Amino acid sequence: MFHFKQFSVDQSGCAMKINTDGVLLGALATADNPQSISDIGTGTGVIALMLAQRFANAQIDAVEIDESAAETAERNFKNSQFADRLRVYPSGFKEFFEGHPGSKYDLIVSNPPFYINSLLSPGAKKNQAKHAGEGFFKELIQSVSVHLTANGGCWLVLPPDTADMVKALAAQNGLHLQKAVKIRSFEKDEPHREIVVLGFQEIAAEITTLTIYKEVNVYSEEYRQVLKPYFLAF
Repeated sequence: MFHFKQFSVDQSGCAMKINTDGVLLGALATADNPQSISDIGTGTGVIALMLAQRFANAQIDAVEIDESAAETAERNFKNSQFADRLRVYPSGFKEFFEGHPGSKYDLIVSNPPFYINSLLSPGAKKNQAKHAGEGFFKELIQSVSVHLTANGGCWLVLPPDTADMVKALAAQNGLHLQKAVKIRSFEKDEPHREIVVLGFQEIAAEITTLTIYKEVNVYSEEYRQVLKPYFLAF
C-alpha cells in the first residue's frame, strides 16, 4: 500500500508498480479546466487519482487491458474521495474507443509499454505492461487524433528514441509537439525519459528539463516541488 496525501494505492495484482515515470506524468500533465480525461493503461490507477485530485471538475475514464490490474484500480478508485468521478474499463484502448466512438477528451494521458523489439521479460503480465510493437503506437496516436478535443492535449512519458518515433507518428495524424520535458537522473546525465505533449494547435514547442536527484539519494528541489502536492515525504 502506497499512501499519498489525499489517497492511497493498493498495488497488489499489478505487474507494473508505482514508479517515477508514472508519478511525474500524473503531477505534470495539465489542461485548461479539463472536463473529461482518459488514462490509457491505468495500472494501479495512480495517475488517474493524481489527476482527480488536481482537477475537481473532471470525469476520468481509466482503461486497463490487464483484468487483475483493472480490478486493483477499481478498488483504489472506490476507496478514494474521488470515486464518483473515476471509472475503470477493463479492455485495451482500441476496443474501448471502438465501443465509445463519440467520446472526446480534453486531456489524454498514458504511461504506455515502450520497449519495442527488445528482449522480453519472463513474466507474461510484465511483458504486456512493458513491451509494445511499433503498431501499438501507430494505433494509439490514431486513436488520440480521433478522440482528443480541439484544444486538448495528449501527455505521454517515453524513452527518448520511442518519443522521436511518436512525434513522427503524431505529425502523420495532424498532431503537433507542443511541449517536451526531458527527464534525467542527475544534472550531468543524458535524459532517459521524455514527456511529450501533443495537440492539434501548431505552436512553438516548449522544451524543458527536469532533474530528479541533486546527489545520490537526495532529490532535487524541482522534483520535490513537482510532487509536493502528493507525496507525504515532501
